[in-house]
Amino acid sequence: MSDTYEFLFRNGTVVNQDGIGTHDIAVRDGRIAAIGDVDPRRAGKVIDCTGLHILPGVVDTQVHFREPGAEQKEDLETGSRGAVLGGVTGVFEMPNTNPTTTTAEALADKVSRAHHRMHCDFAFWVGGTRENVDAIPDLERLPGAAGIKVFIGSSTGNLLVADDEGIAAILSKTRRRAAFHSEDEMRLESRKSLRVEGDPSSHPVWRDEIAAMQATERLVAIARRTGARIHVLHISTAEEIDFLAQHKDVATAEATPHHLTLSSDDYARLGTLLQMNPPIRDARHRTGVWKGVAQGIIDVLGSDHAPHTLEEKAKPYPASPSGMTGVQTLVPIMLDHVNAGRLTLERLADLTSAGPARIFGMARKGRIAVGYDADLTIVDMKRRETITNKWIASRAGWTPYDGKRVIGWPVGTVVRGRRVMWEGEITEPSTGEPIRFLEALPPA
Repeated sequence: MSDTYEFLFRNGTVVNQDGIGTHDIAVRDGRIAAIGDVDPRRAGKVIDCTGLHILPGVVDTQVHFREPGAEQKEDLETGSRGAVLGGVTGVFEMPNTNPTTTTAEALADKVSRAHHRMHCDFAFWVGGTRENVDAIPDLERLPGAAGIKVFIGSSTGNLLVADDEGIAAILSKTRRRAAFHSEDEMRLESRKSLRVEGDPSSHPVWRDEIAAMQATERLVAIARRTGARIHVLHISTAEEIDFLAQHKDVATAEATPHHLTLSSDDYARLGTLLQMNPPIRDARHRTGVWKGVAQGIIDVLGSDHAPHTLEEKAKPYPASPSGMTGVQTLVPIMLDHVNAGRLTLERLADLTSAGPARIFGMARKGRIAVGYDADLTIVDMKRRETITNKWIASRAGWTPYDGKRVIGWPVGTVVRGRRVMWEGEITEPSTGEPIRFLEALPPA
């Protein structure tokens, strides 16, 4: 084997499963080839990372890039552009597009659209429905498939499976971990009258904490009955955290930066821009989700990047759609929380790289280790910046964090050894590839 390297990321403070320390990272053929003190004369190109922290590449396991069907809000190129500008090296994209991602043909179409057009690596969730339940064992193992995603509470799109029988039918077929939007549809339907015209602060009154808790309790019971593994997305209540702590054998859980950062007090300032499913709730629930992070009950962070245009969001509630941008702001918002002492850099790396690899079985991703893909998120922990709408690459063109000052900023995004973003500029052509999974590796 050659003793030379294509790239050397030199003298960075590496954050990894074995702690934090100053190391060089050498790259050959898109993978990490050496870690430690490497002679720079052996590298074709040396990138000085003195004073910077190098994290395993951040993977955002819940984004909505709206293609096909709603490209006026976002597409795979613009969404992934925002991802790498924000330090994200890989994404799992959701199935509620038009047409929905519920067939092998629809998945293959998305993979084809994304290949070498997206700036980061990618996988696509396949929607689980009553109609495709018999095909699930094959669908969840197809190239580019992140697994099966089910909406048991209505949100954007038409993938609702609300009844226990339908959920059980899907979980009886899954072999990989299935992901769920967990709100109880029957309770949501019964409480629609609580929505107040023109008042988005009534959103969490309608979609209350009981709707979330009831759905999550049902999910866990069905998972146990069918012998399935489940992943509960965007946890928004303190009660769910305490409940899921007792069921970690079958259920993993995701938190979002917005549920960790914002509260219902922000409706007065942001109006419908704060409207999400499940909702932003009062500070008690935000504290509860932080407890889940601190106690290890939360396994991953996902942005739930779900863009809508400002014109759509300007419609009077409840005609306004739920969703906000988030993939580009995930890293800076969470680095600011690190600097505020709310979590450590090691825990952030666990939530955004090792965690996704552990629970979804990503192949050669999630760690800085020899033989793994050279996916790196390089950050300046001391840098002070202001997040602005102008910085956001999404076609939607806005963020709920417009004007927010943060400490900690992504300065470099490296995907399979290619430095695709450096100091706020896209520096390489888009070369995104499907993420591979251990439970779906093709035969040699």
